[in-house]
Amino acid sequence: MYKEILKKGSVLVLTFMVAVLLSVGSVLSFIPTDIKIFANETKIIKLPLKEVTISVVPEKMLIPGGHSVGVRMNVKGVLVVGLEEIETPEGEFVNPGLSAGLQIGDNILDINGTKVNNAKEVREIINEIKSDVRLKVKRKDDIIDVKVTPVKSVDDNLFKIGVWVKDRTAGIGTLTFIDPAKNTFGALGHAITDPETSTILSVAQGELLNSKVESVKQGKAGTPGEIKGIFYESDKPLGKLTINTEYGIFGETYDTVINPIYSEPLKIGYQNEVEKGPAYILTTLDGDKIEKYDIEIEKINRQSKASIKSMVIKVTDERLLKKSGGIIQGMSGSPIIQNNKIIGAVTHVFVNDPTKGYGIFIEWMINYSDVE
Repeated sequence: MYKEILKKGSVLVLTFMVAVLLSVGSVLSFIPTDIKIFANETKIIKLPLKEVTISVVPEKMLIPGGHSVGVRMNVKGVLVVGLEEIETPEGEFVNPGLSAGLQIGDNILDINGTKVNNAKEVREIINEIKSDVRLKVKRKDDIIDVKVTPVKSVDDNLFKIGVWVKDRTAGIGTLTFIDPAKNTFGALGHAITDPETSTILSVAQGELLNSKVESVKQGKAGTPGEIKGIFYESDKPLGKLTINTEYGIFGETYDTVINPIYSEPLKIGYQNEVEKGPAYILTTLDGDKIEKYDIEIEKINRQSKASIKSMVIKVTDERLLKKSGGIIQGMSGSPIIQNNKIIGAVTHVFVNDPTKGYGIFIEWMINYSDVE
């Protein structure tokens, strides 16, 4: 009898312990592992039974952008944007690069240990060696070696490896912010990519230039609009482009950049401060004049990892709708301001509805603004 009572008692104790553990686990699941405390806040945090990481985030003050800017960039290495067959003097059609395993999107960094920066250098080294060459190639995040045997082309008697390459690019976008404390800038809110390969281009050298909007092509459902502009004062660039990332381009300013609408920097708003409802963007659609345009934040995607699709915005300003039809190419990087804080930047337009688009949280951009 005692054994039976003891057995039942043991079962009850075990059941109770399991219930307690499940309850504790349930409570712990609601405790975050990473907590941000802003510099202007004081909090006492008691988190029993769990180790957490507490990040003290300094209050950031930035000069908002909205300026139309030109980007001129030399690519690090040379980017393979196409592969072609070469006709040899023997009448054969071969593609040495393809046979060796080269792919569109590969970045050729050096040939036989000699760095290459443009198509001309590739051509000169290939025709100096005229035999097997070893290419150091960056493919996404990997560095690989590729052995290629050039062939002589019947067209011009030059040795070739059958690749089309690109070594530079240029375009128009919008400045997002300037950090006056560090003389750095952020722009675009997304990467500069090669249109043929969608590869994010690595920066060898690059500059941010003044730009004037010359014309605006309206966006329509299925057909994105576009800002067309020209570079000016190219001998006096605004800054040095240092890094091209998925979340924007960043670099160092050469001189003071001012915003005529704001004489003082604004605080930034982190994602926990972003609200659905009215906000506005700063952008340039006429010459070099920055203007405010009303938008509505329709959806907020709370994120623990960086993404260029942090929120969905809709243009509500009749002036902007009449001028551009909504969000168009060249407006990427336009700062989004709500409650007098910079909370993000425009990144993409909805192809089938140009009145809507995506925005990125400003906190994801400032993570990359501390350039070396």
